[in-house]
Amino acid sequence: MITNVETYFDEGCGRCSKMATPLCRVRTWETELQLLRKIILETGLVEELKWSHPCYTFQNKNVVMIGTTKACCAISFFKGVLLEDKQKVLIAQTENMQATRQLQFTNTAQILELENTIKAYIFEAIEVEKSGAKVPYKEPIAIETPEEFQYFLDNDEVLKLAFEGLTPGRQKAYLLHFSEPKQSKTKTARVEKWMSQIKRGKGMND
Repeated sequence: MITNVETYFDEGCGRCSKMATPLCRVRTWETELQLLRKIILETGLVEELKWSHPCYTFQNKNVVMIGTTKACCAISFFKGVLLEDKQKVLIAQTENMQATRQLQFTNTAQILELENTIKAYIFEAIEVEKSGAKVPYKEPIAIETPEEFQYFLDNDEVLKLAFEGLTPGRQKAYLLHFSEPKQSKTKTARVEKWMSQIKRGKGMND
């Protein structure tokens, strides 16, 4: 796990063996990420490293985070569902994603074209934090989350967001699988085995 924001931009997030190689997704989108970083910092948000990704905060509250996939780089708004989105450019990564919304980009031209929109949405997101508005989450699926899995969800925002984005059926399958063992260490081992699959937005049988 990396401990410095600059390491992320120079070498990658450190979550896989591709870090610091040409195959690293962060390095693939290096130019675009640096441009997004510049634009975000111009809004006055504080840059921090959380969950091995650059996270930008207002008064210690998470506002946006930047990241990558194979297909794009993106700004994720933690409470994006509460934004007005006048330009209709925010995307829910999956149909079940309740709070987070993204602006996705595949080149610097797209970013520059939406620079003013990016800043406007960030300022709106800051106002949401100032207001204390909460996301009206739907009722969770009726299966208890094992405390071993809950620990990872509480300490890994990427995992949490990915799990929230899964369909209820996929969530249920994971929770049942994690709950089966009697011993805590076995439950923890199962969680660790499937974390990368969850982060890819995949179910157990995908």
